Amino acid sequence: MAVERPTLRVCALYPTLMNIYADRGNLLMLERRCRWRGIAFELSGAGIGEGLDERADLYYIGGGQDRDQALCAQDLHTHKREQLRTAAQRGAVVLGVCGGYQLLGHDYQLGDEHLPGVGLLDLRTVRGDGPRLIGNVAIEVELPRAGTRILAGFENHGGRTRLGPEAQPLGRVLKGHGNDGESGHEGARSGSVLGTYLHGPLLPKNAWFADWLIESALGLELPLAPLDDTLEELAHADARRAAGL
Repeated sequence: MAVERPTLRVCALYPTLMNIYADRGNLLMLERRCRWRGIAFELSGAGIGEGLDERADLYYIGGGQDRDQALCAQDLHTHKREQLRTAAQRGAVVLGVCGGYQLLGHDYQLGDEHLPGVGLLDLRTVRGDGPRLIGNVAIEVELPRAGTRILAGFENHGGRTRLGPEAQPLGRVLKGHGNDGESGHEGARSGSVLGTYLHGPLLPKNAWFADWLIESALGLELPLAPLDDTLEELAHADARRAAGL
């Protein structure tokens, strides 16, 4: 009797507007690492005015220009907020990168302009008068089943993100600026919802994290079968070196 292979269903929110930091590379990384292991992969998109795939195991929001992010913020709050909150409540993984991370919080204040968030993470972002926080970055994270690991990437954000009491940092800054350049924290997580400023893109530089996302989204009890990650490990080591680690 044939055994049905698992399927990872990913829903990318605003794949054309929130896609300035190689976000397609993150989606491609998930697809390839599934395919190499015989795991089926389905990708759907949800643009302005469109509903979410309510069957998805993982929801992804990338980064965008200020104008595009403002458009998506209003649509996300009006059309997708409840669907995304329901998905998180059933345990689906929600990952926001850069602008997508900011939109997972309560709001983003840009001077007189106010962008509403979905409130899945207890955080607020404010555009300050100081310089943008730009550069290579490395953080130390501790995740269930993964233990203590390093994430490395690139950050470029004008907003300062500050966490509330119900959110915990995704990681501790080893090199770089992090959420606000002061707290020593980077990113945030709460349950199956995660956000980070790391891009460039994130997952090809951190193959172990891509695997952790797949395992978590599919609810696997055992780790994924190992792959020949020679190139992926070189990319990770290069990202760490770029950050000064």
